Amino acid sequence: MEKVLVVIGDGAEVIDTLVPYYRLGEDFKVVLAAPEKRAYHLVQHEHDPNWDITVEMPGYTFKSDIAFRDVDPAEYVGLVLPGGRAPEFLRYDAELMRIVKHFFEKRKPVASICHGVEILATAGVIRGRDVTTIPRCRFDVEVVGARYIEQPLVISDNLYCCRFKRECSAWMKAFVEALHRYSME
Repeated sequence: MEKVLVVIGDGAEVIDTLVPYYRLGEDFKVVLAAPEKRAYHLVQHEHDPNWDITVEMPGYTFKSDIAFRDVDPAEYVGLVLPGGRAPEFLRYDAELMRIVKHFFEKRKPVASICHGVEILATAGVIRGRDVTTIPRCRFDVEVVGARYIEQPLVISDNLYCCRFKRECSAWMKAFVEALHRYSME
């Protein structure tokens, strides 16, 4: 069974992580990768109209299967970068940058939602590409030379970007189709 790598870390958003985890698990072996092999705390975000920022609450605990340093990206057909606050910290991990760059060099399918683009921006792989993300991350993509498109789903070559958790269905449908095409090559 082909494998797909899903990145997690403390502060990864519950829905951004669990929707790909369960959907991809229908057709692929899903491997959870993180800085270390241990349990991580997912969070759930909710927009409260009385707050200027998103309210963050504890979610589930999820255990990674492998540490970034032990990942051989050649073993995987796809990569998922969930949102939440985790990408803000994960983008400084040199081993994760190595993994991300491999997927773009080999043009393997990559899925990013919400803050996941912070990892892509830091890896230097989105210059000249159309991307979408939550409006608060618009600066992160534009400052590295990507074009921000305000749409639910933006596909740019091997990259599948989504803004919000409520838009996961179309995002995962397109990504799964790309994984199947890539697997058949």
